Amino acid sequence: QVQLVEFGGGLVQAGDSLKLSCARSGRIDAAASMGWFRQAPGKEREFVAQITWSSGTTYYADFAEGRFTLYRDKAKNTQTLEMNNLKPEDTAVYYCAAAPRLGRLVSPDNYDYWGQGTQVTVSS
Repeated sequence: QVQLVEFGGGLVQAGDSLKLSCARSGRIDAAASMGWFRQAPGKEREFVAQITWSSGTTYYADFAEGRFTLYRDKAKNTQTLEMNNLKPEDTAVYYCAAAPRLGRLVSPDNYDYWGQGTQVTVSS
């Protein structure tokens, strides 16, 4: 099992920045890829960004490209999603996820482990 704990959600204004972090523990060898998803009320969970743990290769959803940056700290076993120029439509619960597989993984079905989620609210 891989345990994931998210930190850093909150209420911000449009145009602000926010960092979300996710700490992983347990069978981290089963977390070859780490990702972030989000889910707004009444909507499906959608892919935000992903990082391959060993190489640091990142993938982003179109809406995240250029505004969000994902990186990991191997020593601390954490990944951090920096979100800039936030918009009201970024409001959602953000989930950290881990998968034992590699490649571009944009479906929630690709991930085996999930954090509890953290709320991000962007006011206009």
